[in-house]
Amino acid sequence: MSEQAGGPAVGPTLAEWRRAREETEQHLTTGATPPVDAEWVQRLADLLATERSWQDQYTDLIALGSSGGRFPSSNR
Repeated sequence: MSEQAGGPAVGPTLAEWRRAREETEQHLTTGATPPVDAEWVQRLADLLATERSWQDQYTDLIALGSSGGRFPSSNR
């Protein structure tokens, strides 16, 4: 999907979602072992919320090109 007349573009959103996923993965591989401290848990919660936000934005952008403007339900 390309950017039309200043509209949203999928490319940058997908790139940010991937970056958020990579940042979350890096955090998980820091070697923290239970019991993890509150700061580590808060950082993970923040990263996962960021990742979910970017995923939702990406899904919404993809939906713009589908019939009815909604992303289809999963078959899983």
